[in-house]
Amino acid sequence: MMLRFSRYILMASCLTGSLCFAQVPTQRTELRADDLVMTSTDDETRAICTGNVVLTGTNMKISCDRLEIVAARTGDSTATIGTIEGFKYLLAEGNVRLVQGDREATCGRAEVLPDQDRVVLYENPVVIDHSSDFIAAGSEITLHRGQRKLEVKNPKVTGPPVKDLGPEADSKTSPDQ
Repeated sequence: MMLRFSRYILMASCLTGSLCFAQVPTQRTELRADDLVMTSTDDETRAICTGNVVLTGTNMKISCDRLEIVAARTGDSTATIGTIEGFKYLLAEGNVRLVQGDREATCGRAEVLPDQDRVVLYENPVVIDHSSDFIAAGSEITLHRGQRKLEVKNPKVTGPPVKDLGPEADSKTSPDQ
């Protein structure tokens, strides 16, 4: 079955637990986009959202140009949408921005892989941890669920300044003073 909506707003609490990366109170998931095409089978629901896509849920906000969602489906097989039981996969493409607590990431493409407890960022990914003024960039960045852990391929990392440890250092002008 296929459904097509313009300026569609989807509220589904089933996705919240799979998207969050920290232990915070859950909230309903809200998806906004210019267009949505949703296709259901007996055991799966797929949605492709395009244009001004914003997905918000428990401790997570994703905005992008295109979003593909795959979720497990149960219940009455003759129902148009059925019961969405769990999030299986998410692919965000085009001007991707993910915000989670004090951590923000931008990239061209992001895959959320809940079964593997990770998010993989591609196409010029950058992760900023605002709490520590830490910035990581590379060709690919993997974020791990429930951890403050990054894996970065071809890294370029910047952080706050450290004090001058050289022999001519003036303690009055060191950044840590």
